[in-house]
Amino acid sequence: MTLFNNPPSASKSLRVLARLLSYPDAELRGNLAALRGALHEERALSQQRLTELDALIDALGRAAPLEVEADYVQLFDRGRSTSLYLFEHVHGDSRDRGPAMIDLAQTYEKAGLFLTQGELPDFLPVVLEFTSTQPPREARAFLAEMAHIFNALFAALQQRESAYAGVLGALLELAGEKAQPVQVVADEPIDAVWEEPVVFDGCSSKGQARPNQPQPIHIVRKDSPVKGVRA
Repeated sequence: MTLFNNPPSASKSLRVLARLLSYPDAELRGNLAALRGALHEERALSQQRLTELDALIDALGRAAPLEVEADYVQLFDRGRSTSLYLFEHVHGDSRDRGPAMIDLAQTYEKAGLFLTQGELPDFLPVVLEFTSTQPPREARAFLAEMAHIFNALFAALQQRESAYAGVLGALLELAGEKAQPVQVVADEPIDAVWEEPVVFDGCSSKGQARPNQPQPIHIVRKDSPVKGVRA
């Protein structure tokens, strides 16, 4: 049997990666040591990827809180090439995005996981929380389906010399894929991206609704909440 057919469990690692891609609030920064410990305890990732993730964790813990939070917003909420909303990369503003959202939410529900009101199913940390509940083989196959998006994000983050690129590199490794160089499409000017169409009286038709707001994860089981990562 090959490693691909029998991948190791990466449940804890996937939850750690989900947290590292979440808004770096005080709670996350207070749990950095536990997150690091969970990654090294599970050993689902290569030493190279663990070293890269250690560097990100160190950076999040070392910088001033306001700086960390501002950098996150600037990186992930100010352009499509680094958006953590996966369907932004696949469907953009097309009509296909709505049905795809519904299908993905139904996939979660079939597994006994339910989103809270206002939570979007294609937010990458949410996707990873769901993936962490799946058996190793199914989890790897699910990640592999998104490898092309991970590669695009990886390239965009590397171009910006961001330590967050290590998270996408880790996801590609867990998907059984290698990071491949891709051409990064330049984002539209920020004023154009966030321009409000008059016909909808202030409802944005591009990007996310409120870029300066944190994006908490609230996937819960119907009968009991999903437990957090424990070191």
